[in-house]
Amino acid sequence: MAHDCALPTYSAGIYNFDARGIAKRFRHAAIFGALAALESGETMRFCNDHDPLPLLAQLNGHFGSGIKIDYVSRAPGEIVIDFLITSS
Repeated sequence: MAHDCALPTYSAGIYNFDARGIAKRFRHAAIFGALAALESGETMRFCNDHDPLPLLAQLNGHFGSGIKIDYVSRAPGEIVIDFLITSS
């Protein structure tokens, strides 16, 4: 099942973030900025071309229990992860 990251789902409190179009040197800063803009209970649906394990470790270190990380898809070339902010 394909997951279209370009389809906005704002009404459901899910905001899409497609990292594939962002220069690699700016990705982590952009991701942290986007997550910081979310309120508790909101989700960022993150799309990428590879599994961002170092990023996930950084996010866990920074947000701790304030973020829930849930894989939606692990298809080759299409990693989709929901980042739910659980506290502000």
